[in-house]
Amino acid sequence: MSARAAWRLETLGFTEVFRYKPGKADWLANGLPTTGTEANVPRVSQVIRRDVPTCHLGERVGTVRERVQAAGWDMCLVVTNDNVVLGRLRGKALRASQVAIVDEVMEEGPTTIRPDTLLDDIIPRMQQKRVASIVVTTPDGRLIGVLFRHDAEARLVTSTVQPKGTDGA
Repeated sequence: MSARAAWRLETLGFTEVFRYKPGKADWLANGLPTTGTEANVPRVSQVIRRDVPTCHLGERVGTVRERVQAAGWDMCLVVTNDNVVLGRLRGKALRASQVAIVDEVMEEGPTTIRPDTLLDDIIPRMQQKRVASIVVTTPDGRLIGVLFRHDAEARLVTSTVQPKGTDGA
């Protein structure tokens, strides 16, 4: 909320008022909860998988592969200690020699999107580029999860959001 709105709430007797200084766009881009008329518009944040396996630079591919398979995934995201996405292991990289180091085989800098991206916008892009999944991060690159196209498409099919200006009748 704005500084003015925060001050007004305090004058009305609210004692725990917090101002998110970076603003509404940053709030949404970080996948934080919202309310209001736009809260139910289908967005990436509603369908991402947050349980994606992660690994770090310096780890052995064999160790990572075991962890990834045990979790039922076919990819692993390479992150820093602060959870910033550096790369991805999948396919050939994940099948590399057991003693190979993650740094040597990872796909660097995978494409990322923000959690507030509208499903109506991202699905056609994913379909056009034949992309099955995409990494979701905060604006500063911290991992939030992975969006799978099939999950996004299913969410749109079951969406009950009415277009603006309709009453649903």
